[in-house]
Amino acid sequence: MKASMDEIKKLREETSCGIIECKKAFEEAKGDFPKAREILLKRGLEMAAQKSGRIAKEGRIESYVHLGNKIGVLLEVNCETDFVARSEDFCQFTKDVAMHIAALAPRYLKREDIPSDVLQSTPDPATFPKEQCLLEQPFVKDPKLTIADYLNSLIGKIGENIFISRFIRYKVGEND
Repeated sequence: MKASMDEIKKLREETSCGIIECKKAFEEAKGDFPKAREILLKRGLEMAAQKSGRIAKEGRIESYVHLGNKIGVLLEVNCETDFVARSEDFCQFTKDVAMHIAALAPRYLKREDIPSDVLQSTPDPATFPKEQCLLEQPFVKDPKLTIADYLNSLIGKIGENIFISRFIRYKVGEND
């Protein structure tokens, strides 16, 4: 089934994929919008997995200071080329993630970073990583996506290995 330009445009806005990819996904999904979105997400994850082994020595340090100057964040995100590090999409991603860190205060980057004694001492070890690991948290601007989903969609769009290296969040009066 052939998709209309409006449907393709809407899918492109939601997924940040190219027009041709959106059109192919619609054809593969036989005009089913949710299925086409799912196909594009799967392709993005596959592309991210393929790119994960490539060296990413470039990147960007993003800073964010929240209104009132009581919370600040420093974030390092790496990519393969300086060209991508200066791109609008990459810069927007780093700004969004820094703001997200300020808002939700994750303590760890990924599940593997949680010390086993901390995980065992929590009342609910199943939900703790979703609350405290940056990559597993629902994105503050779009709770349907996790930060990992947002990152994978950027990798799919840009076509380079991109990863969040580290971050630190400061809040006046906190020493954690």
